[in-house]
Amino acid sequence: MSKYDVAVIGSGPGGYVAAIRCAQLGMKTAIIEKYNTLGGTCLNVGCIPSKALLDSSHHYDDAMRHFDEHGIDIPGDIKVNFEKMIARKQKVVDQTCDGVAFLMKKNNIDVFTGMGSFVDATHIKIEGEETQTIEAAKTIIATGSKPATLPFIELDKERIITSTEALSLKEIPKHMIVIGGGVIGLELGQVYRRLGADVTVIEYMDRITPGMDKVLSKELTKVLKKQGVKFQLSHAVNKVERNGDEVTVTAKNKKGEEVSFTGDYVLVSVGRRPYTDKLNATAAGVKVNERGQIEVNEHLQTNVSNIYAIGDVVRGAMLAHKAEEEGVFVAETIAGQKPHINYNLIPNVIYTWPEVASVGQTEEQLKEAGANYKVGQFPMRALGRSRASGDIDGLIKIIADKATDEVLGVHMIGARVADLISEAVTAMEFRASAEDIARMSHAHPTYAEAVKEAALAATDDRALHV
Repeated sequence: MSKYDVAVIGSGPGGYVAAIRCAQLGMKTAIIEKYNTLGGTCLNVGCIPSKALLDSSHHYDDAMRHFDEHGIDIPGDIKVNFEKMIARKQKVVDQTCDGVAFLMKKNNIDVFTGMGSFVDATHIKIEGEETQTIEAAKTIIATGSKPATLPFIELDKERIITSTEALSLKEIPKHMIVIGGGVIGLELGQVYRRLGADVTVIEYMDRITPGMDKVLSKELTKVLKKQGVKFQLSHAVNKVERNGDEVTVTAKNKKGEEVSFTGDYVLVSVGRRPYTDKLNATAAGVKVNERGQIEVNEHLQTNVSNIYAIGDVVRGAMLAHKAEEEGVFVAETIAGQKPHINYNLIPNVIYTWPEVASVGQTEEQLKEAGANYKVGQFPMRALGRSRASGDIDGLIKIIADKATDEVLGVHMIGARVADLISEAVTAMEFRASAEDIARMSHAHPTYAEAVKEAALAATDDRALHV
């Protein structure tokens, strides 16, 4: 029987990063993955393939828009080569997963393919082409999550689909109905809207992206409506039925009236659930709560002292970069170091166009807490770079403490804000004030100038270009 210092169950971003850091710290490490490819949901059916499709569809949509804006006649034979777009997506996925496999070899990490489950707290059975058992002094559970659904919806994975199937369709839908106005539904909805599909988003709450600052939800709704996406807010879906190639969604609106919507595809995008199926956690004595999450302490340690859990199977946002931070945190904790994670400063991003990004507290949270704060906002349309690129939608909002001027939250919607948010994270990690950011030089012309201007606006209303 092979013995290891650390075994990691699951090879998503949190899992493979944890394995790499453990190996770097001198531990003999194994990683267990039930599929024949590494990278988990993120690399195979999540972050990477969705961004590849978003990028391809953006290039197509951008070309059409610029033809129109610059007075160029659009040739009648221009159409989307959807099959090639899907193939390109798969090429990106394969290259990325191959990169993870290379990293495992580089760091001398043993890779086991098969379903990993606990025999007891120190032994893991791996059921693959052949069944084997390994021994591990420490184990890190990083088994991720799966798409959630509603109890009355039967997913046939053909017409009533999850994000997994939406990434590999054989055709562009005529009318895609998206149940859920969160990150995944909006991103994939925009992909297919750009390619010519009618898209209707049905959301239970009174706004999309309800966990983000209200100003971002409002602006994103406005922009997506302009792009042709239809929204049905405050609608409670209660039935989804398929009849041949047609799917009907029935819901109650805010007046209590029953309404229905018909399309050829329904994307069920109501969140994700922790994936602990077949882990046999009880054999190791590990507690799993009623939501399917593995319970951990502040060190991400389960109730069984030699077993840790990270990523989507534990509390907190289901984000790949959060899982990666936790993977490093656990590896360094096992090695006796004193790492830290500030969960308030884990950024959240939506990769629509314009992109949406935020870090820290929302204005709604601060209001509820009774905090004294001030706000500075700056519109992207006031930037020379935005006008030059034609990306004038969006804004940047900075919230700072009224007494100390410390930045409490930064909320962005606009071109390249998925990258810009890192400036805010850096500033907030060092507890910068709005005036600190306002006094830093930002290159011109850049989108980043909007961060400086929003900071100026939060500092005695001193924005220069609005």
